[in-house]
Amino acid sequence: MGDHYDAIVLGVGGMGSAAAFELARRGRRVLGLEQFALGHDRGSSHGHTRIIRKAYYEHPDYVPLVLRAYDRWRDLERRCGRTLLTECGCLSIGRPDGELIAGVRASAGLHRLEIEDLDAAGLRRRFPAFQFDDVYVGVLEPSAGFLYVEDCVRAAVAEARALGATIRDNEAVLSWKAEDAGVAVYTAAGRYTADRLVATAGPWAGRMLADLGLPLTVMRQVVFWFGTQEDAAFRREVFPTFIAETPEGDYYGLPALNADGLKVARHYGAPELRDPSEVARAVTDDDETPVRRFLRAHLPSADGPRRRASVCVYTLTPDRHFLIDVHPRRPQVVFAAGFSGHGFKFASVVGEILADLADDGRTDLPIDRFRLSRFGLPTHS
Repeated sequence: MGDHYDAIVLGVGGMGSAAAFELARRGRRVLGLEQFALGHDRGSSHGHTRIIRKAYYEHPDYVPLVLRAYDRWRDLERRCGRTLLTECGCLSIGRPDGELIAGVRASAGLHRLEIEDLDAAGLRRRFPAFQFDDVYVGVLEPSAGFLYVEDCVRAAVAEARALGATIRDNEAVLSWKAEDAGVAVYTAAGRYTADRLVATAGPWAGRMLADLGLPLTVMRQVVFWFGTQEDAAFRREVFPTFIAETPEGDYYGLPALNADGLKVARHYGAPELRDPSEVARAVTDDDETPVRRFLRAHLPSADGPRRRASVCVYTLTPDRHFLIDVHPRRPQVVFAAGFSGHGFKFASVVGEILADLADDGRTDLPIDRFRLSRFGLPTHS
């Protein structure tokens, strides 16, 4: 085709759509390439909603980034005239010395975030749908919320296009190679060139960046929506998003927002696979069993008929933190991968980070925790 761009974005899900938007708003000539239809359900950027929270139990280093992400989501809302982020308290439930409760309290304390501690009796009194015994406590973060995930992707793509970006879906990238100071990208439709390549390939990152030998695996996860005894008792105004750490596994859920009912899923707990082609797309009764067990033990009034189910894919790093960096041997290539099942809320700020790295090879946003070097891999300097 002979078309040349300032940047080609490889993969237009949550991270890629945000990167294309951010580059386009900076006046760059952008091409986004997506192997499936935009908003597809084959990766990690679907499933109606995602929790967004500030008191980040995974590590306090995430908090400045998620605060910036809130600002960027609100900016995108203003531009597109659509609600993308809805406020809704997030309730963390676990044992006081567990990773979840201790982590939420640590991040909130360090960054002076508002939280409310609930002992076992207070948890049952405040949120009577939950049934946990006296070894459990709750921490409520009132300024949390949820994102409408497919709407976020569509909004970022629409704004990127409005700013002049070209976004092509159903066009799989076959290969790419470095050429002088730029890159050439090959698809079934032809060849494109650019000064920069931004790789946001989700579960396919290992393939697209095979020369780096990234320590990535994928994990099949199934999300369910259940009818409840009374959906009005699970609406956003009275029922929070939640994360629960139990000896049988970690679970999360979101309020009943429509006729599908309460959204609930297990977090992790499935085998790690080498490639997304190994992910089974059909939902089985075995997938539902552990989620039902959790509901019957801890949310019995939500143990109703299954109304919907969806398979998604986590792309995991060994330490469950992200990978965001410049290619150590190809400085014209930047990438973001391995979001480990908790990354979508950061998409708006990751787009900004990737645009910084593509433009300047560096960013002022704090990403040292996410560099290649922590796995003994070289880092571009």
